Amino acid sequence: MSNDEVLTCIGRLVGTRYVPTVKAYISELTGRQRVVGIGEMSTREMDPQRVNISGNEAGLISGFHFG
Repeated sequence: MSNDEVLTCIGRLVGTRYVPTVKAYISELTGRQRVVGIGEMSTREMDPQRVNISGNEAGLISGFHFG
């Protein structure tokens, strides 16, 4: 699944509350094994398959990026 297809698949999560189980849900929908949640540490290694979840101060998902 390409990154564009992943965004199409999980885009509806933007604006919803982030809970840790969202990572497993994203993995299940996309087949991506590396999903980094809001505020979690990750390596600086570039991995185009990794999904990073962005969020705001209210704990809502604001978007996704890859790498």
